[in-house]
Amino acid sequence: MIRFFESANYDILRRRRLAYGIAIGFIVPGLILLAIRPLNLSIDFTGGTMIVVKTHDPAIRTGDIRSALVDHGVAGAEIKTFGQDNEFVIRARLEPGNETEGQSTDQTRRAVIDALDTAFGSSAYEVVLTSAVGPKVGGELRQKAIEALLMGFGVIFLYLWFRYEWRFGLAAVLATVHDIFSTLAFLSYLHLEISVFVVASLLLIVGYSLNDTIVTFDRVRENLRRFKRVKLYEILNRSINETLPRTILTSGTTLGASLALVLLGGEVLSAPLLVVTWGIVTGTFSSIFIASPILLTVERRWPGEDVRGAKDIGSGSSATVVKASSA
Repeated sequence: MIRFFESANYDILRRRRLAYGIAIGFIVPGLILLAIRPLNLSIDFTGGTMIVVKTHDPAIRTGDIRSALVDHGVAGAEIKTFGQDNEFVIRARLEPGNETEGQSTDQTRRAVIDALDTAFGSSAYEVVLTSAVGPKVGGELRQKAIEALLMGFGVIFLYLWFRYEWRFGLAAVLATVHDIFSTLAFLSYLHLEISVFVVASLLLIVGYSLNDTIVTFDRVRENLRRFKRVKLYEILNRSINETLPRTILTSGTTLGASLALVLLGGEVLSAPLLVVTWGIVTGTFSSIFIASPILLTVERRWPGEDVRGAKDIGSGSSATVVKASSA
């Protein structure tokens, strides 16, 4: 059986400044663009009306519906196929002015139906479903999404502090923060629609990235026990290289599956799947080039006890097995 990177012996930490530069070069312009052009929030967060229509004419396509809406004054609508090729989801929003949420929803629905009647005739389609999300509900969803991410970070940090030691937890959380900002930059570049499914994809990225990082940190813990007089720099490099075959194999297979879903999953799932695909890429990058270098930096900034007086690193103690100053 062929094993890729079986005898890997790369000096990963020597390239940490290059990795930091790549990360900063990708994230910072994306965040600047994000400040200039806000995220493309779906009606899940901004409020709006969703109408599902089923057409009886197979010649009617997404572009035809969009043109009909624009001609009738409904600009910026989101139109996607849903289920079969003749079923479409139309997400639209009108300026509410001083009207109530219910009146705005009704006006949006009437505007969409009038546009479709004018372009295709009332017998060319049927309205299957109409639903609305008010701006207050959208604001609550935004708040809950942020709270979910922050709560996830907090639980992750406490878990890693308990399982390893607080320096490991801090390094893993900072590497995951890198993944989140990298994904936000990715969303900003492509201007993808942010829905609740994309938020779920962000949480999935957090879990995936941490899984890779924990595998590497497990090997670091094992090697700290085996090589008690070896510098931390060398321990980290050895651990990354030893887990590199597993990291590449796992990332390669999941990336292949996610790319297949991006190509074949349809337009409705395109944004969440693109986020997952990018999350695999940036999560693999951070687990190799970001997490361990951050751990080295944290150890040098707040060194633990020397190995001769340290407690078992797996006990949850604040002691560190290798003194960072010796690295």
